Amino acid sequence: MSSHLCALILFVLCGVFGDTDLMKSVSVTEGDSVTLNTDVTEVQRDDQILWMFGPKETRIVEIYKHIIDMFNSNEIFGDRLQMDSFTGSLTIRNIRRTDSGLYKRQIRSNRGSSDKTFSVTVYDSVQFCGSTEAVIRLVVSALVGVAAVAAVVYDFRSGRAQ
Repeated sequence: MSSHLCALILFVLCGVFGDTDLMKSVSVTEGDSVTLNTDVTEVQRDDQILWMFGPKETRIVEIYKHIIDMFNSNEIFGDRLQMDSFTGSLTIRNIRRTDSGLYKRQIRSNRGSSDKTFSVTVYDSVQFCGSTEAVIRLVVSALVGVAAVAAVVYDFRSGRAQ
């Protein structure tokens, strides 16, 4: 019974937290660029691809009849947005923590429609340490690891002695 329960919990967690066709999670480091793909190989003349951002689904950029309209995205993103005129994919350059959130992509054409949401999480850029500090951290980590192994061995042996 418990193995079935564990399998059910694992199945539910994978369904809840994994990427789906309708939602994709994207993680990026602050200052990097990220591209949100449309899965379109080539934008056709009658395709309308609209990108929206945030809980209010603010329209940020659209391509329709091969014309790109940036809306009022300069207020939020400045000149950091770029839409690929061939695929409709959206690139955010020099991404900031404030750019974290939901990005919704809508595609409308005479062949049908498709929506997809991207959950973008922007992490702080990692501060790299110098080589001396890196060596010290490595040595301390190794010593802590050795101490932990020694404690486990001691505990195991003292348990066997009784």
